[in-house]
Amino acid sequence: MATGTEPRPDEDSSGVRARPRAAIAAPHLRTDRWWLAPAVTAAGLFAFVVYSTWRAFSNAHYYAAPYVSPFYSPCLAENCRTMRAGPNAGLLGGWWGLSPALIILIFPLGFRLTCYYYRKAYYRAFWASPPACAVAEPHRRYTGETRFPLVLQNIHRYFFYAALLVAGVLTYDTALAFRDTHYRWGHMGLGTLVFLVNIVLIWAYTLSCHSCRHIVGGKLKHFSRHPARYRAWQFVGRLNARHMQLAWASLLSVALADFYVYLVASGVFDDPRFF
Repeated sequence: MATGTEPRPDEDSSGVRARPRAAIAAPHLRTDRWWLAPAVTAAGLFAFVVYSTWRAFSNAHYYAAPYVSPFYSPCLAENCRTMRAGPNAGLLGGWWGLSPALIILIFPLGFRLTCYYYRKAYYRAFWASPPACAVAEPHRRYTGETRFPLVLQNIHRYFFYAALLVAGVLTYDTALAFRDTHYRWGHMGLGTLVFLVNIVLIWAYTLSCHSCRHIVGGKLKHFSRHPARYRAWQFVGRLNARHMQLAWASLLSVALADFYVYLVASGVFDDPRFF
């Protein structure tokens, strides 16, 4: 008996229009503003990409003692400005002539691009895969992350290790922010507060990563035999429940920290000092 849901012979028989699916004529049955969330996500991510690209290639106004932009830390080339007791490494020597930010940004960018939340965010926002829940994607076939280039998403856990190192360097930069412009310790400015908020959010986002949760408590058959790892797993699990919020908060904070350094370094205003 025909039910009225069988696909017509001329219909596409792949993807969401495959024969086992109900043959609904409408693209979807949602009546709410389902497009708003992916549109806002696309706008936010696009704005960050534009801003970070400008700052990464500008190669200027990234250091105002004692603050160094998180986009340029640590400096792995010799063409960085000299930062007293700062993250000057110069491991690549003098042959690197482009902005030093292009070296270090590979690691936090790779960590965020392969992050489970960000995958969902930009898959939906830019590729419409799928645009939203209960809304069919426009692609005829779905292969997941089994082919190049999306198969490279599986290196997320290795970018997590690199992100830990970068977060460690940014923690060091935050400690150096408790100096004044003459590198004397025991001082705090508005920039110090900006850096403190940023590093807390950076660590919270990094530790809320799904890979971190697996590393801390994965492959354990008996939590009772590993109480320390169990408590750490519970802590990371609570952070993981806020992974999306922490992802956006840390993305905003790192951009604001860089922009604050840019304003001070370019002479727009002097860093207000609390003590």
